[in-house]
Amino acid sequence: MPSILLIEDEPALGMIVKDSLEVRGFTVRYAADGQEGLELFREQCPDIVVADVMMPRLDGFSLAEIIRRDNPAVPIIFLTARSQPADVVRGFELGGSDYLKKPFSMDELIVRIRARLGAPVPVATPSSVYTIGRYQFDHPKQRLRLGLHEEVLTNREAELLKCLYDQRNQVLERTAVLQELWGDDSFFNGRSLDVFITRLRRYLKDDPQVQIVNVRGIGYKLLW
Repeated sequence: MPSILLIEDEPALGMIVKDSLEVRGFTVRYAADGQEGLELFREQCPDIVVADVMMPRLDGFSLAEIIRRDNPAVPIIFLTARSQPADVVRGFELGGSDYLKKPFSMDELIVRIRARLGAPVPVATPSSVYTIGRYQFDHPKQRLRLGLHEEVLTNREAELLKCLYDQRNQVLERTAVLQELWGDDSFFNGRSLDVFITRLRRYLKDDPQVQIVNVRGIGYKLLW
C-alpha cells in the first residue's frame, strides 16, 4: 500500500484526514508540526508527503525546501488556507507538486494523491460539482441548479463563482480576483466585477442562507 506522511498542526483535522486515508487503503504516518514531520520523513521515506503550510517549528515551505535537498522526486502536496497567487507560485518553486486550498473535500485530496502516485484517476471526479447551500454548481458545465431550475452561466460567471467557492467563509480579495480573471485591477474592470457579483447574487437569491457579502475595501465573502 502507498505510504503517506501527513503533516498538519490542527490535531482534529489531522486525525480526520488520517482516518479517511487509512480507510481507503493508504498507510499513514502523522506529524503535528514541520520539525516532527522532517524527522519522520527521514525515518520512513514515504511515497508522498501531504503537508500544511502554516505550522509551528518548521513551516511547510521550509520543510519542502529541506526535503528537496534529500529527495528531488517524492511528491509534496500542500494544504493551506493561503490562496494568493504569490503563495501558490512560491510553493511550486520550492518543490511542491500540488496545492489544495482549505477547506477541501477528502475525495479531491485522494484524487490528487493518486494522480501524483501515478494511479488511474477517473475522468469525472466528485469535486467537479459543488454544493452551495441548496444549489448544485457544476463548474465544468457552467450550470447552477436548484431543484428543477437550471441557470446557464457564462465562463467568467462560472470562474468567479468557483473563486468565491474556493474561498467560502473567507475573504476573496478584490485585487486578486481582478488580476486572475480580468488581467488587471483597473477602475473599469472593477466596475465589471461589481456587475458580475450582482448577477451571481441574483442567481443565488432563492436560498436566503447563501450570501455574497461585501467586505469594505477588501473584497467579497461567500457565506451559507
